[in-house]
Amino acid sequence: MAEYQYDVVVIGAGPAGEGAAMNAAKGGKRVAVIEEKAIVGGNCIHVGTIPSKSLRHSVKQIITFNTNTMFRDIGEPRWFSFPRVLQSAEKVISKQVKLRTQFYARNRVDLYTGKAFFLDANRVELHDAQSTDVLHAAEFVIATGSRPYKPSNVDFTHDRIYCSDSILQLSHTPRTMVIYGAGVIGCEYASIFAGLGVKVDLVNPGDKLLSFLDDEISDALSYHLRNNGVLVRHNETYETVVGTESGIEVTFDSGKRIRADSFLWCNGRTGNTDFMGLENIGLEPNGRGQLAIDDHYRTSVPGVYAVGDVIGWPALASAAYDQGRSSASAMLNDSYFRFIDDVPTGIYTIPEISSVGKNERELTEEKIPYEVGQAFFKDLARAQITGEAVGMLKILFHRETKKLLGIHCFGDQAAEIIHIGQAIMSQDGDANTLDYFLNTTFNYPTMAEAYRVAALNGLNRIF
Repeated sequence: MAEYQYDVVVIGAGPAGEGAAMNAAKGGKRVAVIEEKAIVGGNCIHVGTIPSKSLRHSVKQIITFNTNTMFRDIGEPRWFSFPRVLQSAEKVISKQVKLRTQFYARNRVDLYTGKAFFLDANRVELHDAQSTDVLHAAEFVIATGSRPYKPSNVDFTHDRIYCSDSILQLSHTPRTMVIYGAGVIGCEYASIFAGLGVKVDLVNPGDKLLSFLDDEISDALSYHLRNNGVLVRHNETYETVVGTESGIEVTFDSGKRIRADSFLWCNGRTGNTDFMGLENIGLEPNGRGQLAIDDHYRTSVPGVYAVGDVIGWPALASAAYDQGRSSASAMLNDSYFRFIDDVPTGIYTIPEISSVGKNERELTEEKIPYEVGQAFFKDLARAQITGEAVGMLKILFHRETKKLLGIHCFGDQAAEIIHIGQAIMSQDGDANTLDYFLNTTFNYPTMAEAYRVAALNGLNRIF
C-alpha cells in the first residue's frame, strides 16, 4: 500500500468530475481523479448522452431516407437493425474518450482506476484489483453520477428486460416494445425505436408527457409520438413484469395486461453513493442516493463537495460540467463561480425540444401579463428547403415592457436554436426585450430567422 498527497481528489470522471478537475488544475491545485471504469467519460459518454444522441441521429437519417421522395430513385425504403445503427455511436464514443483522456494528461491530472472509499474526511482508499492505495487531500469532489433505478420486483437479468444502460447491449431489433416511464429518457427511446419500425407502447404513470414543459410543446410531442406509431398509455402503474421465453408480459394496477417482445425500464435514477464509506465522514444520502449541497456545492462535511447527477436536479451533462467547474471556483475563491440554476432543457426526441425560462402555465399562475409570439417552421424558407417543416418557436414576453420571459422550441435543431434566445434573455436592461429580434438582421434563409418572425407575430398582438 502506498500513500499520495494531493490538494484536491475528484471522484468520478464524467462531465462533472472533468469540469472540477480541469478548473482546479488550472487554478494551481495538485489534482487526482478516481474513476471506477477503465476509461474516462462517465455514463454521459458510455451509456447516456452520447450513445443515445448518436443513435437518434442515425435513426433520423434512416427516417429521412425512407420518407423523402428524392431518395426513391435510389431504391426502395430500407430496414436497419438496432445493432447496426449502434455502430455509429461506438465510433463517437471512442473519439470522445480519446479527446477527454488527453485533457487529463495535458493538465497533469493523475488518473486512478478503482473504487473510492472514504477512511475519513481527508483520506480515501483506492480499491482496485492490484492495490489499496490511500490518497490524502484537503478537499474532495464527489462526482460519481447516477444509474437507472431498478425496482426489486422486476427481473433485470432476463434477456428481454432492459434498463436505459443495458439497452445498449441489445443484440437484435424487437418487433414490439413496452417502455415504462415517460420522462426524458423514455420519450427519447420511444422516438428512436419507433423510427426503427418497432411498435412501441410508452407507459406513463402520470397524466401528461414531460409536464415541466410548456403545455403546447408537451401536446405537440404527444401528437408526433402517436403520429410515428407510439401508443401512449397515461395513468398506468405496473403491478408485475414477467419475462417468458418468447417475450414479456406486463400487468397493470388497472387490470390491463399487454405483451411484447421486450421491456425497457426508464423510470427514475439513483445516485452512485453506495459502498463509498460516506458513513465514515458523516454524510448520508437521501432515499435516491443523492447528496444535499448548499449554494456553493458544499456538502455538510467541510471540504467535501458534490456535483452532477449525484445531487439530483437537473441531472444533465451540460449542467454537470458547469457545476464541476463552479465547485472548483468555490475552492479557489475566484471570480468565475456561479450557481447553476438557469439551465436550458434539451430533449432529443424526434422532433427535438428545447426551452429556457418560464412557460405559459407558470406565468399565468404568477399573474404576469405576458403575450406570445410564434413562428411555425412550415413557414420558414430554410425548413422548407431541408424538409424539416415540423415545429415552432415560441417567445413569451411581458406585454408592457416586452421583456423576454421564456423561449420554447419544438422541431429540428431546437437545442441549437434555443441558445440565441438564451443569450438575449441573459442581457441586462433594454437589451433583454423583444426589440432585439425586431431590430436585428438575421441571415436568410436560416432557422434563426424564426426569432424575427416570432417577434413580429408577438408585436402584432399588442398593437
